[in-house]
Amino acid sequence: MTVVVYHNSACGTSRSVLALIREAGIEPAIIDYMAAPPSHEEMLALLLAMNMAPRQLLRTKEHLYLSLNLDDENKTDRQIIDAMLAHPELMQRPIVVTEQGVKLCRPTTKVLDLL
Repeated sequence: MTVVVYHNSACGTSRSVLALIREAGIEPAIIDYMAAPPSHEEMLALLLAMNMAPRQLLRTKEHLYLSLNLDDENKTDRQIIDAMLAHPELMQRPIVVTEQGVKLCRPTTKVLDLL
């Protein structure tokens, strides 16, 4: 089984999901999205696969969320995606991709549906 994890090593949930995948005997491909954010097209594909609007992937408790006025309901999907790609810390994580689907694995146990 191929598993890809969009991972942030500073995030406890992301580390827990990675540990669950490895406990299942799978060594996933890890994408450090903080160092290498997805392209705009990749982000659109992930959102489409998760059936999520860009705003749903935002971390609203990050300082940047307010300083970039992302709480403004008039911000377009494109503006929100551009903000997340420019500042990947704004993205919820981890996102896990398998043949079973794509999910934002919060809470951690959501990854079990993909394994």
